[in-house]
Amino acid sequence: MQDDRERVHLPSASWTPGQPSCPLKEPPPQDSKVTTEEPSTQTVPKAESSRDGSGSLEEEEEVPQLMRTKSDASCMIQRRPKCRAPGEAQRIRRHRFSINGHFYNHKTSVFTPAYGSMTNVRVNSTMTTLQVLTLLLNKFRVEDGPGEFALYIVHESGERTKLKDSEYPLISRILHGPCEKIVKIFLMEADLGEEVPHDVAQYIKFEMPVLDSFVEKLKEEEEREIIKLTTKFQALRLTMLQRLEQLVEAK
Repeated sequence: MQDDRERVHLPSASWTPGQPSCPLKEPPPQDSKVTTEEPSTQTVPKAESSRDGSGSLEEEEEVPQLMRTKSDASCMIQRRPKCRAPGEAQRIRRHRFSINGHFYNHKTSVFTPAYGSMTNVRVNSTMTTLQVLTLLLNKFRVEDGPGEFALYIVHESGERTKLKDSEYPLISRILHGPCEKIVKIFLMEADLGEEVPHDVAQYIKFEMPVLDSFVEKLKEEEEREIIKLTTKFQALRLTMLQRLEQLVEAK
């Protein structure tokens, strides 16, 4: 029997420092062929590695090493913050947009669409001309008031009619039919826009020589009408003078 608290004393002859207390098992003897071949296979890559290492060292010594310096311009470049305030994001959205494929200049707040460029707005039959003008100006980011603009109904013949502020553009468009080639609604400035009646519109598409011939014919017709009126006036004048003479003689 042995107490658990009692220290175990090992013989000094059987144990030396650095030697494990338990005996190690010796590895099994390997084949003689394998042991003889191992040194030959390991020495060759060592020689190659030593050769390659010496060659790489010579190449590194020949290549001049340049010191990497930091440019002053790199200090000036700052990355844009990804997180933006709601007000700033809204301002960027207002500044960066295009209308009908054209870039809007937010610095001057000026955008002039090309003549005849089409756009669409959603309206109903109860919206007046002023309300439709406000929608169009907001879409094109025009800061001027709707009183400076007007809507015109332009026919294919060239006839141009201005819509009043109390009229309904959608109803007027429906009454002219669904074909967009016959009638279109144009947004124009009130000062530059001008109404063209039907009598004038029928002569717009003619060329200048044809128009000149029309003017000559109109002048000839005017002269004939003047001669006719003067002869009629002279005849009436003579009859009136004769009647006055008869009345004087009767007294």
